[in-house]
Amino acid sequence: MSSTPDMSKRGKVPAAPKPVSVLPLPKPTEAGGAARGAAAVDQPVQRPPVKASFARLRHFLVALSFVICVIAPAAVSGFYLWTVAVDQYASSVGFTVRREDSSAPTDVLLGLTNFSGASSTDTDILFEYLQSQKLVNEMDIEINLRERWSRPAYDPIFALAPETSIEDLVNYWGHMVRVSYGTGAGLIEVEVRAFEANDATAIAEALFAKSSEMINDLSAIAREDGIRYTNNELTAAEHRLRNARESLTRFRNINQIVDPELDMRSQAGLLGKLQEQKASSLIELDLLSKTAGTGDPRVEQAERRLEVIEQRISQERLKLGGSGQLPQGENQSFADIISEYERLVVDREFAQEAYISARAAHDSALSEARRKSRYLAAYMEPTQAQSAVYPERLTLQLVISLFLFLVWGIGVLIFYSVKDRR
Repeated sequence: MSSTPDMSKRGKVPAAPKPVSVLPLPKPTEAGGAARGAAAVDQPVQRPPVKASFARLRHFLVALSFVICVIAPAAVSGFYLWTVAVDQYASSVGFTVRREDSSAPTDVLLGLTNFSGASSTDTDILFEYLQSQKLVNEMDIEINLRERWSRPAYDPIFALAPETSIEDLVNYWGHMVRVSYGTGAGLIEVEVRAFEANDATAIAEALFAKSSEMINDLSAIAREDGIRYTNNELTAAEHRLRNARESLTRFRNINQIVDPELDMRSQAGLLGKLQEQKASSLIELDLLSKTAGTGDPRVEQAERRLEVIEQRISQERLKLGGSGQLPQGENQSFADIISEYERLVVDREFAQEAYISARAAHDSALSEARRKSRYLAAYMEPTQAQSAVYPERLTLQLVISLFLFLVWGIGVLIFYSVKDRR
């Protein structure tokens, strides 16, 4: 018999549960993982809702600061520029320094002519002079710059204070007088501003006149420098020649001789005659000694005559520079006199030649100074303004507004940078 109980006898027996089959899960593959990742990306990410933003106090403060720091100052500056600021008229003048070298005819033939051109050194000096305190002070004395630039008293920014110092006036000159210098061409252009057109023109004309005067002074200094050395040399040569002539005159007065050479020739002629007479006396004495007897007075007379001639010859030779003592009353021989005279004559000749050379050099320097001259040439005469050009209100307004905006923007950025750090 089967060991299985008879379920029908015991009554109703509950049904056994059905077995559940568990299927193994497939192992994840690379393709499947990539597909699930793509599906996860495609699904939208759920984020919490953003809260609504509202204007806060700092926003109102930033806006208020923009009004206070940018709009208000820009409006005030615009009001001042268009209602208070006085019109300014401009007058322009342009000039350059020219140098003319009038060459000599020989220079022209040799091709050494120097054509006229601009002097850069003189132009540089003039450029510095136009901005110097000396020029400003002289022009203020001549045309009263303080009064001309301080007439609109209700314009405290662009007008000059009446009682200002020379330093402030020079600083104000730098704002009202603009000097432009082209170093290559050597051209200088000056723009002068004033509150009246006539004042601007008058200042420009006075500036041109002072500049021309300064260039003339430079030219005069150059001429003086060119002839100063030759003038000193000429003066020294004149003094030397004068002394040489005075020494020669003094020598003639002392020795009572105009030309010792003439006296020397006369003395030599006298010696020649004495030598002839001595020779004649010797011949006569020889003849007498052969014909006359002893104690003949003619022989004694011939001997005495010969002795006198020989003494005279000795004395005349001493005068000419021989050895021995000079006769009483004669302190110097002709040789010494001639030597001193020749020395004085040579000194005079050298002094005269030096004077001639110095005179020629001085005349050449004078001619060179006359041939070289500097002058101020105006290529643009001072202009007369008909309408006001300055102040440039729109440009100034834009610059002021931009500057205020930049300062305000930098301040706001700094504020938020500090706030974020906290």
